[in-house]
Amino acid sequence: MADAGTALNRFGLGARPDEAAPGDPRKWLLNQFDAFDPRPAAIAALPARRIIAGELSDYIDQARMLRRESGMGPGRQHPAAPAEPAMTGEAMAPATMARAGKVDDSDANDPVKQARQFAQRQARDYYVGAVGARTSAALVTSAPFVERLVHFWANHFAISIDKVQVVGLGGLLEFEAIRPHVLGTFGDMLNAVERHPAMLLYLDQAQSVGPNSPAGARAMARGNRNLGLNENLAREIMELHTLGVRTGYAQADVTEFARAMTGWSVAGLTRGIFARAAGVAGTPGDFVFAAPLHEPGTRTIMGKSYGQNGEAQAQAVLDDLAVHPATAMHIATKLARHFTGDAPAPALVQRLQTSFLKTGGDLPSLYRVLIESPETWVAQPAKFKTPWEWSISSYRALGMKEVRPQAVVTLLNQLGQPAWKPGSPAGYDDIAASWAGPDAILRRVEAAERFSARAGAQVDARTLAPKLFPATLSTTTAQALARAESAGQALALLLVAPEFMRR
Repeated sequence: MADAGTALNRFGLGARPDEAAPGDPRKWLLNQFDAFDPRPAAIAALPARRIIAGELSDYIDQARMLRRESGMGPGRQHPAAPAEPAMTGEAMAPATMARAGKVDDSDANDPVKQARQFAQRQARDYYVGAVGARTSAALVTSAPFVERLVHFWANHFAISIDKVQVVGLGGLLEFEAIRPHVLGTFGDMLNAVERHPAMLLYLDQAQSVGPNSPAGARAMARGNRNLGLNENLAREIMELHTLGVRTGYAQADVTEFARAMTGWSVAGLTRGIFARAAGVAGTPGDFVFAAPLHEPGTRTIMGKSYGQNGEAQAQAVLDDLAVHPATAMHIATKLARHFTGDAPAPALVQRLQTSFLKTGGDLPSLYRVLIESPETWVAQPAKFKTPWEWSISSYRALGMKEVRPQAVVTLLNQLGQPAWKPGSPAGYDDIAASWAGPDAILRRVEAAERFSARAGAQVDARTLAPKLFPATLSTTTAQALARAESAGQALALLLVAPEFMRR
């Protein structure tokens, strides 16, 4: 039974009281590959990307028009505006404000207030719902192991809704690029992520222009220096998404890769000078290759020459990065750390890397290595839960299948891990030191008390605990629950017990 508890809590998202413990834990995990639904009802019901991107496109158009009317040049911005390319310092037009129901003449020419109001509306209409849909999928899934892997990869390919352009699109990267490929190959997922509008906008790739491209040459001839190469996405692909830090590439390789990627853009969301220079159109939010922005010539990256033309050049680089030995080691280390502890066993990392290289990055093969490895089945809980993991396991422990989306957003904000909002492209930390501080623990205790107060006497923690932790509930925790003065106190104690705080 101890392995059943490990499967439920370390591989899965936490046990539910209305589900029996798996009789064959390893087979239960493997069967989830067939049970996983990449597009569950809660996610399928969300507004389409074209709707969200269409509103963003309207906002960009109207903001630029208003800025031109007010005499602000394309390079000017409000001195108090946040540093966000393409959106910074652009005022929201009254028509857009009217749709949001927030027309205020005093704000009509304040770009900072209008950008915030637009972001607030996108958050209200789209971000909160996406967080709710993600939570719903995690609560009712018949494949919690695969859902955990979705969350792992979404954090690996991190974006942040801190950027105005990404607020409404933030959840879509996970839903459209991660979920469909979580049981595919790493290369397919990598390609889907790097072409997604949320990533292209977050890391400024949609504005990157080759200095010697047709558009770049025309701009320079006219004395316009607002167009230029942006290396953000190229750098993060190499440093975070594939090879890892200090793995044999140099700054020159990043620059060359950035040149290869010029032209990778987003339809409808790069208005003004970028759209005119690109000369391309399409449904707002769709990936487009803008040939006039592409830097011509052969690129040399990590000693290999890439002479492909246009979009195929960066694609060829991505294909090589996806199966590089350094990428295999980087991914193997992160997976091993996520499932076995902050300092994973070198033998497990080596087995994962070998599988990655042997199969060309076949992800189910990596997951099978995890299931088959003894290091992942040690009885002692090894990983301190992140706030997201603790929240979901708490909801599941209480048998909840529905949670108000805004309640989830509020809880995650209070616990310090709002969805799709890490402080950097590196994503949220996956080590205990980042989440086990005294203040963070106190916030979980307070949340546990709120959970307990709402549950009242309906949940008996003394009978619930053995269901959640079959054969792994410690004597100390069992005794603490037995001595609790009330059912509510017992439940609060259970939700912050060592077994519950770790997996």
